[in-house]
Amino acid sequence: MKIVLTKDVKGIGSEHDTVDVADGHALNYLIPKGFAKAATPQARKEAELRLKQKADRSALDASLLAQNISALAEARIVIRAKANEKGHLYDAVGEREIVQAAKEQAHVDISEDSIKLEKPIKALGTFAIPVATANTFGKFSITIEAEE
Repeated sequence: MKIVLTKDVKGIGSEHDTVDVADGHALNYLIPKGFAKAATPQARKEAELRLKQKADRSALDASLLAQNISALAEARIVIRAKANEKGHLYDAVGEREIVQAAKEQAHVDISEDSIKLEKPIKALGTFAIPVATANTFGKFSITIEAEE
């Protein structure tokens, strides 16, 4: 039986995919649980439209991220944090603090999910911050200075 998935289903497909499954599986599980609906011409057309919208939205997000990365690369972002005399921070700097500093200092809106830190930063200095979503990758730098 052909169905259009309304949610991602492990082992079957992603949301808005048109797939062929066993009749019993579709009628007894997927459709009653709201994971799918029958693949009528209207449902297929709607699924194709939603897939196109999803692709357009991800392309737009990727271009916005590329613009934001280039804007961040040109900006000087400084985060002030409490540190001891050896240059170690009392509280680590993570994605949330970096996003907030980028908004305040460079006026760039970037999501915490796109920042790919291996671990939070716990020292003073200048650091390269990797940024990635889908097929867009980039880096920008931040400087962490001691609060006085």
